[in-house]
Amino acid sequence: MSALTIGQVAERTGFSTSALRYYEGLGLVTPTTRTEASYRVYDDDAVTRLGFIARAKQLGCSLDEIRDLLGMWDRDRCAPVQRRFHELVTEKIHATQQQIVELIAFASQLQTAAAHLGGPSMDGPCGDDCACLERAGDADATPTPVLLMTSAPSDPPIACTLQPGALPERMADWQAVLASARERSRTADGRLRIEFAGDVDVAELARLATAEQECCTFFSFALTVDGRGIALEVGAPDTATEIVSAVFGNPS
Repeated sequence: MSALTIGQVAERTGFSTSALRYYEGLGLVTPTTRTEASYRVYDDDAVTRLGFIARAKQLGCSLDEIRDLLGMWDRDRCAPVQRRFHELVTEKIHATQQQIVELIAFASQLQTAAAHLGGPSMDGPCGDDCACLERAGDADATPTPVLLMTSAPSDPPIACTLQPGALPERMADWQAVLASARERSRTADGRLRIEFAGDVDVAELARLATAEQECCTFFSFALTVDGRGIALEVGAPDTATEIVSAVFGNPS
């Protein structure tokens, strides 16, 4: 078993020595022993443990959540750790998707306001009828497509014309269908392939794909039924990779 100094552990794990001392104070990781000069000594198990901590942090787990996971880790049974880790990551997927919905709605408000503010200004001081005070959400305002991100000149614009108020329902519809997904992978041309269990509602899947392509023209969909089962292939420009991941998930 290796005997590693704090500096060696920092080099292997990417954590700073101050972070390692901080985690020690929180009880997340402890040195195997100390030398007579009180230098910390770690072993390979500590490095593995820190790798798990780094993974959990990367996936957005708080220190309290990591502490709970490590409590299960210390019982030397992987199944409870993996099950709880899966629950936490799934919760964060839902929270992230809700944040995306809220940000898209906010982007729509900003773009509508920008359209008003970019018009001609009034003579004299600001007043009730000027663009500075007109609310972006006024009923008579003309909605503008929400630009989600820029794209290459040859690609369709990464924009969505779905009204912000309809986004939560659309996301909920996708989540209901995607609950039947059993595997995600990449095709040879880089499309996301989602394979479904046999009881998936194919008609609903086709309806959602059609509706999504109408409001987000940068998406392309292919619904396949073959010897491998039922699958939906999702294509999009490279600049929309994060959107595809947020809505449809990542390869298993």
